[in-house]
Amino acid sequence: MELTLLGTGAPAGLPRPDCPCAVCAAARGSRARAATALLVDGALLLDLTPGAALAAARAGHSLVGVRQVLLTHPHDGPSVDVPAGLPSAGRVPDGRVLTLISGHRVRAVPMDHPGTGYEVTSPEGDRLLYLPPGGAPAGLAPAAEAPYEMVVADVVGRPDAVARLRATGAIGPTTDVIAVHLDHDVPGGPELDRRLAAAGARAVPDGTTLIVGEYHAVPDVPRRTLITGGARSGKSAEAERRLETFPGVVYVATGGGREGDAEWADRVALHRERRPGSWRTVESCDLVPLLADDGPPLLIDCLALWLTDAMDRVGAWDDDTWRAEGEHALRERVSELVAAVRATHRTVVAVTNEVGSGVVPATASGRRFRDELGRLNAAVGAECEQMLLVVSGQALVLRN
Repeated sequence: MELTLLGTGAPAGLPRPDCPCAVCAAARGSRARAATALLVDGALLLDLTPGAALAAARAGHSLVGVRQVLLTHPHDGPSVDVPAGLPSAGRVPDGRVLTLISGHRVRAVPMDHPGTGYEVTSPEGDRLLYLPPGGAPAGLAPAAEAPYEMVVADVVGRPDAVARLRATGAIGPTTDVIAVHLDHDVPGGPELDRRLAAAGARAVPDGTTLIVGEYHAVPDVPRRTLITGGARSGKSAEAERRLETFPGVVYVATGGGREGDAEWADRVALHRERRPGSWRTVESCDLVPLLADDGPPLLIDCLALWLTDAMDRVGAWDDDTWRAEGEHALRERVSELVAAVRATHRTVVAVTNEVGSGVVPATASGRRFRDELGRLNAAVGAECEQMLLVVSGQALVLRN
């Protein structure tokens, strides 16, 4: 099954008309994207958008052979002229199956958002799932068949849709996940590619032709990632974003609760509000057993608080205790954690704080914590396939 993406952008396109944002300003040339529309084997057009005939011609195709035009979402913008010879656009009722004269079968998939998704099966049996902008399957039952060969969806706008499909087996390790309906929420170019790769997805330019079912190297999702950065740099948000397309994530909060501290309670509440509802929170500094268990991905936030707890337990803040036994005890705890990170089979994203950039703490205990956190970060980072430094909300890849 041959799929040509006549457009890959949001319904308003990219850049948006009259939008002054930096992303729209940079969306020129190959980074510009027309509203998403898909041409399947020259016979089926999914979503009729302005300039579809010209977009097809630029991609080396024609709409002359199109026998069916299906819409996936309400089109609230200006009316679109139907090119001469093209059949009128329509929608298939949810759950119904339409068989085309070309041999393709189209099943309408109900959405949790206004619109309709379409599962397209080629005469050869290859399966494609296309979801509308802002949409995720509603009440999708566990997949009875093999995973889809390709899923084309709003990965950036609805990452939970990808997580839902993964949870049911509709997206498997070899599924080619293509991000479309791309808007100005995420910078284009390498930053878009990096974020999508973390979700096991990719984006392609307008006019790209893909073969559904043909082997394509699916982006490798790093199994262990360490994210470091300064206070309020955006490192926690980056960590959460990396796992939002995966189901059942366990969020390990090492800070615990602080009775009577309203400001801390507000911080915790803010974190919880932005996490997907399917994630489970565990408040614990006992990381070794969690890393040793099999299960869904772990998000650990953060190692600096874990170290604070570890130093509390060994009495590392007292100079005499530190020299007598605290240093040795802390080294053992750190070694156990590093060994657990090395041996774990789970996907792990760990957050830490970057310290010691020139400011020397005034106390011996403060300098001790700074030094030990630097050592901990280096040791854990050595066991991670990927490391990121987040500065002013921008993620810089240190190792990939």
